[in-house]
Amino acid sequence: MFKNILSLGIILFVVLEINAQETPSDYLTAEFHTLRREKVREMMPTNSVLVFFANAERNRANDVDYIYHQDPDFYYLTGYKEPNAVLLIFSENQKDASGKVFNELIYVQERDPLAEQWNGKRLGVAGVKGQLGFDMVYNGSEFANLSIDFSTFDKVSFFDFKNDYRDKQGNADLFDLIKAFKIKSNYPTDYNATKQQLYKMITSTDVENSANVAQTLGRYLNNYPNLQEDELLSNFVNAPDQELRKEIKEKVLLVQKSTNLDSSIIAEIMDKLRETKTEEELKLLKKAIEISAVGQVEIMKAMHPNMSESEIQGVHEYIYKRYGAEYEGYPSIVGGGNNGCILHYIENNKTKVATDLVLMDLGAEYHGYTADVTRTIPANGTFSKEQKAIYDIVYNAQEAGIAVSVVGASFRAPGEAAIKVVADGLLKLGIIKDISEARTYFPHGTSHYLGLDVHDKGTYGDFKPNTVITVEPGIYIPEGSACDEKWWGIAVRIEDDILITEDGPINLSAMAPRTTEAIEAMMKITSPLDEFKLPGLD
Repeated sequence: MFKNILSLGIILFVVLEINAQETPSDYLTAEFHTLRREKVREMMPTNSVLVFFANAERNRANDVDYIYHQDPDFYYLTGYKEPNAVLLIFSENQKDASGKVFNELIYVQERDPLAEQWNGKRLGVAGVKGQLGFDMVYNGSEFANLSIDFSTFDKVSFFDFKNDYRDKQGNADLFDLIKAFKIKSNYPTDYNATKQQLYKMITSTDVENSANVAQTLGRYLNNYPNLQEDELLSNFVNAPDQELRKEIKEKVLLVQKSTNLDSSIIAEIMDKLRETKTEEELKLLKKAIEISAVGQVEIMKAMHPNMSESEIQGVHEYIYKRYGAEYEGYPSIVGGGNNGCILHYIENNKTKVATDLVLMDLGAEYHGYTADVTRTIPANGTFSKEQKAIYDIVYNAQEAGIAVSVVGASFRAPGEAAIKVVADGLLKLGIIKDISEARTYFPHGTSHYLGLDVHDKGTYGDFKPNTVITVEPGIYIPEGSACDEKWWGIAVRIEDDILITEDGPINLSAMAPRTTEAIEAMMKITSPLDEFKLPGLD
């Protein structure tokens, strides 16, 4: 009997060892997350605490939830991928009742054999200590007994809640964690993070520049009508002179002093910290981008007029999985012909792309880091005269945008360079009569940051080294446009992921061809998918 048990134990150990070897080993390290928390602490104001909550679990239908995805800030600072958790980071050392010194606390999901049988293993307290490098770790149910007095801090900063979380069974889900925090922090029922941000805008600006602030506030109030009910904001916007705005500023200062709750400090810190990437981050981000570029290359080889938009999407996403990418970074966009004119088209249900241009905006997410690569190719392998004319304008606009993506340049520089090329090109083709009309056909921005989010966090100031951005000009001419019908239904976007360095911009997605000549040449290469045949279905 003992011998059989021993043998079973050895077999189980070997199986576990084999499984461990088959798990990816290139995740961010516990040391990375620890160092990120130290960086946060260095940027915090004195006598402050930052409070981060894990993402909510979101329901898909009935008793089925969407696949869980951790909040990027929470993952960045912890490496923890499970729901129902809260992290507290303190600017200075604290002491617990026993005299133990700490500067951070994390509360996580408790181990539960039954739940783990259905939904997979949880790290629990021991796992978070052992694998993620935390010292002060507690079960989420203990957060309600937290002895920290939030009123003693000058600032308690957190991202305001979106009210998209549910109260589930038990007493330690996200609903309960947030409820406990609101009680302990004296969270007012009418707290509004946007309003607090606008208050800060008023108090941090000199009276001499208050007229400019009033204009900005006016735009906010137009976009958020509920803020118009705030007398301080409305009066500041409508104040006829500096003197009255000065008086209102003093009143706003008094309101700000009435609470230590804040939603701006945490946002500013994370924007600055996540804008530039470490070497560890760049390694993962480059892999996500290369995987996405391979997807574009392989669909160029496989494309034919009888393909559907969803099949094209499936080829890309299969390649992502083949390389070990866990998710798509955002819903895949595959638009044939006029569908490409819908900027965030995700239905992808056109059954045949025929001779249309096919706009493919997709990105793999690899270990949390997301690519964003767009190519536009002719379904039949050859650009028509009109398709090529529009495509070449967009290509030249992108080249101009990439060229100015250098350290010290304004974040607006790529967009300004691109729109000039697009406007001149459309004018020469007779599609517009004045350069002011160019935005009709190029209605979006040209760049955004890239990282843990597809639209990643950043300051949107001058470019810094080790920042990754997109450069993605486009021209979209929907059916019925005020131009010659021969242009209708042509949509072109070219998007690449650009690393800003001291030596100039580097195109990380350059593996996927961009010129019309290179695309047509790639589309002539035989695809391994040509031999992949499936049985017909009724």
